[in-house]
Amino acid sequence: MTDDLNETMQAWRIDRFGGADALREVTLPAPRCGRGEVLVEMRSAGVNPVDLKTREGRYPLVREDALPYTLGRDVAGVVVRCGDGAGRWRPGQPVFGFVGQGQGAYAQYVCVAEDALATPPSTMTPADAGAVPLAALTAWQGLFEHGKLERGERVLIHGASGGVGQFAVQFAREAGAYVYATGSGESLQSLKALGANEAIDYRAQRFEDVARDIDLVYDLIGGDTQQRSWAVIRQGGALVSTLNEPSQVDASKHGARATRYTAHPDGEQLRRIAEWIDRGAVRVEIVDRYPFERVPDAFARLEQGHLRGKLVVTRGE
Repeated sequence: MTDDLNETMQAWRIDRFGGADALREVTLPAPRCGRGEVLVEMRSAGVNPVDLKTREGRYPLVREDALPYTLGRDVAGVVVRCGDGAGRWRPGQPVFGFVGQGQGAYAQYVCVAEDALATPPSTMTPADAGAVPLAALTAWQGLFEHGKLERGERVLIHGASGGVGQFAVQFAREAGAYVYATGSGESLQSLKALGANEAIDYRAQRFEDVARDIDLVYDLIGGDTQQRSWAVIRQGGALVSTLNEPSQVDASKHGARATRYTAHPDGEQLRRIAEWIDRGAVRVEIVDRYPFERVPDAFARLEQGHLRGKLVVTRGE
């Protein structure tokens, strides 16, 4: 890639909120990175529920005044150029990262803050590494930043068979926690294989009848499941959700901490996650891979639901 300001690239973006027809492949000027940013040539990017919510206008951090908007929240690729003040990376180095709230990763090139990037796991191909950053950081931050999970504690993970949930089960197990995980009947064996001490079939069991004195409820479901979770949290425990804000009234009754959070980019956390993947402590389940020109097909698969792992869009080698 040259420094020609007129150089163009392909990207998938929305200029309005809506259904499948709101997503379009367009030709755009290649981005110019600001201070402290790195230009990454995309090799793969995860397909996440937040991308679907954004397309439909249901993600509050991307409003109409942000349109047109390029979708895609995490990326794996190769450094092309470093902006002023960016000294951690060199052109040609492989990287992966969560791109944050700016323009997204379903593009040939994307600018990413240098401290949001890490070297991808050596045991993963560039075509798969893009599945990791957002889901893994979401799980990591929920358990350890917000949940303060420690060795020997008991954690209940709701929605454990999805992309974030699978990482959460493995991270919690690796951190030495006792792990309860909810899922459907077909996913229970895989949850146990990932490290859940007890896998609860939410269709056949009430988790309240199985889990007791929980130090941390990690909620990826929300709604009634979240509300029922107060019954199993020990006095002084915590409830952390990626969805609706937990009731502070109920939290106070249980002497508990309760919060909803949004994941943020963090290259150092990604570096540690990559180490866990490379030593076999964490594995990444890829459900399917779609070439760049088939991004709409990846969204259609996401909309079908019942994914037990990650979807990824790939481009190039």
